[in-house]
This record gives sequence, C-alpha cells and structure tokens, in this order.
Amino acid sequence: MTFIDAPMPAKGDTVVVGLSGGVDSTLTALLLKDAGCRVIGVTMSLWDGKLPPGLDPDAIPDSCYGPGEYKDIEDCRTFCEQNDIEYHVVDVKKEYHEEVLEYFKREYRNGRTPNPCIQCNRKIKFGALLKGIEKIGIQYDYFCTGHYAKVVKPEEGLFGTDIKPFMVSSAYDYTKDQTYFLYRIPSETLSKVRFPLAKYKKSEVFEMAKKRNLIAAERKESQDFIPPEYFDVLFADKPSIPGDIIDLDGKKLGTHRGIEHYTVGQRRGLGVAVSYPVYVHSIDPVSNTVVLAKNEDLNAKGLVADNFVWSGNVEPSEPIEAFVKIRLASKPVKARIEKYEAENGEEFTGTPWKISFENEQRAIAPGQSAVLYIDGTICGGGIISKVLRD
Repeated sequence: MTFIDAPMPAKGDTVVVGLSGGVDSTLTALLLKDAGCRVIGVTMSLWDGKLPPGLDPDAIPDSCYGPGEYKDIEDCRTFCEQNDIEYHVVDVKKEYHEEVLEYFKREYRNGRTPNPCIQCNRKIKFGALLKGIEKIGIQYDYFCTGHYAKVVKPEEGLFGTDIKPFMVSSAYDYTKDQTYFLYRIPSETLSKVRFPLAKYKKSEVFEMAKKRNLIAAERKESQDFIPPEYFDVLFADKPSIPGDIIDLDGKKLGTHRGIEHYTVGQRRGLGVAVSYPVYVHSIDPVSNTVVLAKNEDLNAKGLVADNFVWSGNVEPSEPIEAFVKIRLASKPVKARIEKYEAENGEEFTGTPWKISFENEQRAIAPGQSAVLYIDGTICGGGIISKVLRD
C-alpha cells in the first residue's frame, strides 16, 4: 500500500502541544511557533503525591509517575514564559489511577504482562487530556506531541473498502520509533493529531535544541511509567499470595512470592537453584504457579489476540499478511492474521484473531500487544491472550 503524509500545522493554526519538560516536546513547541502557529502548552498532572515510606524523593529516578512531576511542571511553565507560550496544567489524576494504575495491577495479578504506556496513550494522553483541554475552553486545530511517529492516510481504501482513515506510521528515525505505543488511538482522534518530529533523527533534535540553548537538551531522558521503587507500593493494597514454581513436567523447583512479581521471559530474581539457565515460561493464575523452562522452550509459532482495534474500524474480511511486533523492542516479523474460532469454553474480549508467524518467536507474553504493520503503517492490533506452541 502507499500512504500520503497528513498535512502539518500551518501558519495561523492554533496548536496545543503536550509538554513533559523533555527535549522532544519543548523543541516541538518551538518548531511550531517558528512556523507561525499559535502554540498553547499543556502538561498532564498524574501523580497523587504519595511517597513510598523511607524513600528520599530526590533519589527517585524521573519517570512519568512520581515526585519529579513538580519540577517538570515548573520547567514547562518557565519554558513557556520565556517563549511567550500560553500554558496550562490539566489534572487527570483520577483517570490515570483508574485507567492505568488499576489496570496495571489487575493484569499482573491475573498472570499477564501489561503495557501501561499503551493504555495511557489511549485513555489519558489522547483521551482524558484532550477532554480536559476542551473543558477549560481551549479550541484548537491540532494537538501535537514529541513522539517519533507520523500520521498518514492510504491512497486507496483499506482492505478493499473505500475508507481511507488516518493511521499511525513509522518515523524517519526507526531506532526511536514509538508507533507501537500509539496503535490504539482512534482514527477520528488522529485526524487532529500530528507529530512534528517525524522527519528528524534524535541526534538532530538534540543538535537543534542545543543551538537554541534549551535546558531540556541537558536533561536525562526519563524512564517510562514508574521507577522500580514504586512497584511494591502499588501492590501493597493486597497481600501477595505465594505459590509453587515448577518446571514443564510439573516438578516443584521452589516457591514464588506472588505471581504479580513475575513476567514471561524473566531470568533474574527467580529464587531457584538449578543446573541450567531457566526463564519464566508461563504463569497460571488459576493454580497460582510460575512455570520455568529452558530458553529454547520459550519459542512459539503463533498467538491469539483479542480486544482488537483496526484503523478506521476497517476489519479485514479475509486473512491478511502483515508484519507484527509483540513488544516494543522486538523487530516486526512476517505473519498471517485470521479470525480464530474459540474452543473448549474459551472466552475473549471481542473477536479473537490468530497470528501465525513465519518464524517462531520467543517469550510471547499474554497481556502485551501484538501490533500489525503494512508497509510500515499500523493497520490494527490487539492484546495477546493465548500462546500457540504446537
């Protein structure tokens, strides 16, 4: 398929820019201002102000959720004042707690590996934040962020239809590509979303920022979601339930401290002593067991994903071939995608889809996302529900 880049904001357009205090978002705001746009900066307020007992807030790494938010907001406010940019802080704490933190805990306690950044982008950054902007009376032509991605439209209708939806496509700097995190954003929302850094490499962004003497260019990049110091605090609302660690034959190897502390593919911190390297093969929330295996036993031929979204809500009527990513760090691999017929009392959210890989994939984790790409552009994706090994 061939795609056309969606037009970028032009002189005279009112553009809201999501500011985090980092180099990407601040440079985005200045590039749009230089283009003659009326720029309005907004920052999400996520953190509830609660500190883990005994932890020094200055010692906690900067992240999306934590005490560093206060400094980020002040940095953003100062940046906007210095560059004559209107600035607002939008409180989305309640929505973030319900849609991201509770989701994160629920998935781990069900033996799955969630991706909070995907949930946050769909429900908060491109959801609750935009609603908050509208509530304070801001009218805008575009909403822009510093993501490394771009918005496109197909030249021909998608999957044999006449529908040409707005879609997310890979940025020029593939090493910083963030499209995997954005696949659940509806095409209707994308119609007013743009990513001005799509045509730049990260190194070019830093170079431009330094030439403009941006303080953000000297900052360390924050880590995603929450620092590890918060993990036990998040799960402190309920006691962990220990259970057996077993091998593929059912032999007990040890005792785990609660399935929420483990994820498929994990090797470190397992607390067992065996004569060969072992990894988390699978997690069974029903029996409350963690299954370990050798590295080669983690390979699988395919998966079943549900809770699917399709660009423009255009669902293929026949099996398709696409490239699929099963986690952010994985390379897209060729696969066949077709509807899956549920059996043996299986339950799914929405229509389940079977994804069969051309080559086996390692450590497929239920709860993560399988994202489908055609010619570098996302056409759909869903949440991994089942691993197919045979």
